[in-house]
Amino acid sequence: MSTTVSDATPAPASVSQDEPAFEDLAKRVDDAVTALDGLDAPSRAVAEELKNAIEAIHRAGLVTMVRGLRADEAARAVLFDLVDDPVVHLLLSLHGIVRPDPMTEANTVLRSVRPQLQGHGGDVSLVRIDDGTAYVRLQGACNGCSMSSVTLRNLVEKALVEGVASVTGVEVLPNEPTATLIPTESLFDQQRLTREEGWTEAAAVEQLGDNDITALSLTGADTGESTNVIVVKIGGEFSAYVNECAHEALPLDNAVLDVANGTLTCPWHGFCYDAASGECLSAPAAQLEQLPLRVDNGKVWIRVGT
Repeated sequence: MSTTVSDATPAPASVSQDEPAFEDLAKRVDDAVTALDGLDAPSRAVAEELKNAIEAIHRAGLVTMVRGLRADEAARAVLFDLVDDPVVHLLLSLHGIVRPDPMTEANTVLRSVRPQLQGHGGDVSLVRIDDGTAYVRLQGACNGCSMSSVTLRNLVEKALVEGVASVTGVEVLPNEPTATLIPTESLFDQQRLTREEGWTEAAAVEQLGDNDITALSLTGADTGESTNVIVVKIGGEFSAYVNECAHEALPLDNAVLDVANGTLTCPWHGFCYDAASGECLSAPAAQLEQLPLRVDNGKVWIRVGT
């Protein structure tokens, strides 16, 4: 007599030897997106509608599973463990099923008020969120001017407190010199840069595309050791990091750079970083290894191997 599904004994939970790795699946997605860009407009529209329809089915199924697990007290702990997995968290986030972390939410809110600040010659950056307090820095005309308190109260504080559930207050921190960008006015000659301070010429400014990631292999001027580096350039501003994700030290050459959000997402397991600071938004304890960077006479210099 044949065995029905309901009578069958569940197989042990294990990963099939033939099951593709996440990296392989991510590459398939990248390849498909590249191929999609090469289609004519009508074909692309059909392909995108198919993708949207499949994603809608996936979202409906995921919502049903999450609701079922949340409704069962015994299964709720399993759900929380699953959400802690970076791949599962990324998948649920993409479908809007789990809320983004407070830092991501706060940065999204600040983007909505940034045009108003910039219209008055100022800007704001989020440093951290601790115990419900968002710590920010004001730049430009907003920093230290007589209207700073008004700007904070009417724009930044109102937006963060109303837009982020976990934020109950805002504090303004004093500005500090940017660690990764030393002004071109600094009186460092090239001989001292290369021989005494450990600086290495990375590339000409025009060789580094704006709103892009450039992977480089640099040799320390004083150590002779090679370091794999990525340079992130957004809106003409540079940041440099050791080319290793803080999760499993995998390379970030093909990371997803979201210019609008100012984020860098690892293509391997979905860890998301602030592109300007290297702070991990997925796991606050993690951090990319940031490297000092300066621009001098049209050249980008990075200090490595020190």
